Amino acid sequence: MSEELTHYTIKDGWFREVSDELWPGQAMTLRVNKILHVEKSKYQDVLVFESSNYGNVLVLDGVIQATERDEFAYQEMIAHLALFNHPNPKKVLVIGGGDGGVLREVVKHESVEEAVLCDIDEAVIRVSSKYLPTMAVGLNHPKSKVHVEDGFKFLAQYKNTFDVIITDSSDPEGPAESLFQKPYFELLNEALTENGVITTQAENIWLHIALIKDLKKACSEVFPVAEYAYTTIPTYPSGQIGFMVCSKDKNRKVNTPLRVLDSEKEKELFKYYNAEIHKASFVLPTWANGILNSE
Repeated sequence: MSEELTHYTIKDGWFREVSDELWPGQAMTLRVNKILHVEKSKYQDVLVFESSNYGNVLVLDGVIQATERDEFAYQEMIAHLALFNHPNPKKVLVIGGGDGGVLREVVKHESVEEAVLCDIDEAVIRVSSKYLPTMAVGLNHPKSKVHVEDGFKFLAQYKNTFDVIITDSSDPEGPAESLFQKPYFELLNEALTENGVITTQAENIWLHIALIKDLKKACSEVFPVAEYAYTTIPTYPSGQIGFMVCSKDKNRKVNTPLRVLDSEKEKELFKYYNAEIHKASFVLPTWANGILNSE
């Protein structure tokens, strides 16, 4: 008889996401029906559990990465804010994103000929393929190519190659820390084609406004256009997560999609993204706008 799985974040049937460094003084809790997978990979602690209200949940180092119920709010926005800001994206790179959700969105664009994913941790890819199949479907698409290696080292091999690069990273601790610093954005810039576009996970205005301000400054020193947008998602800290959207085209207004689908096609392809929410996602609360966009 197999031993029942346990995990340090789960007690009395509840998962607790607690971090005194990333979100001091608050916590996220979800009721757990069953623990499905526990593993210490080479890089991080990996947990999957079935929740009572959000389906299967992927947790890395104690932090929720995706739930079946609301993942599309993040995957669609981080992908399409960049892709709809490029006139004809053909070759796309995803750094991180081993769950396959961003790849799933990338290959919805007919112009895309090749979608390349590079994630440092094979455990995320393997576990997601088993427990998050509606996301992991992106990993097995004919247009997709998957590499397991360090994104920093992978990027250094490419110059003027990708039309769009999407960095689907975890928080700036552990293996993802270097993905929030200027040298990384310089590598992205070099790997992009002439009018290339990037999006990168850029944290939460309620919790990390100082970090976001530094991140925007680093991006602005590398790209002529760098703007912050956000999405709402219940199971991320404070229910909101942001993205830096940057373009090598100095005339590009990233808050307005360059290509627009008709409303019926949008409904067919997307649950969250549409052209109007693309524009609205760059409209910040007055206090946050004052901090991020002040000279």
